[in-house]
Amino acid sequence: MMKVKFCGLKRPCDVLWANRLQPDYVGFVFAGRKRRISDLQAWKLRKLLDRKIPAVGVFVNEPAEHIIRLVQKDIIQAVQLHGQEGEADIRRIRQAVICPIIQAFSLNGDEDVARAEKSRADYILLDAAGGGSGERFNWKWLCQIRRPFFLAGGLTAECIEEASRYHPFALDVSSGIETDGFKDKKKMEKFIREARRI
Repeated sequence: MMKVKFCGLKRPCDVLWANRLQPDYVGFVFAGRKRRISDLQAWKLRKLLDRKIPAVGVFVNEPAEHIIRLVQKDIIQAVQLHGQEGEADIRRIRQAVICPIIQAFSLNGDEDVARAEKSRADYILLDAAGGGSGERFNWKWLCQIRRPFFLAGGLTAECIEEASRYHPFALDVSSGIETDGFKDKKKMEKFIREARRI
């Protein structure tokens, strides 16, 4: 069964809806502007979140010390690297804490596929260039991926069946469960229902 990650939760109601719908992961974004939350906000949301649901911290070129601190405080239980982080960054985090690490890649050709395949992260996440845009990339490149991956970028409840044909480990959705930039309870419900149906 495909796993589901609701990313970019910002409000207490977002977390309470997630608690009821039980996605496999939620994402707290510590980058950008649109969905960024502070450490304090993340701590408060984690307190509300069902302990069975791991919180994934999403970072872009963030100092390893900050990431490690958030894991040590149990605010996040997994790390998602969305910038130009390399093997040394992954190694630094691994030496300090034990948690799953997800590394994001955009796929536009064979070289991108090769880089993603060689990543030392526990999982890779495949997204459109830049990430967080809600744009879909050309899924034909997914056919070359031979390791578990999170699929992101332009996902909605309506394209879950098509996405499932590429056998992703997990679907990572943010804008596809939003209305006017805020999480939408009905869209969250529809997304999880469709994902669990397949």
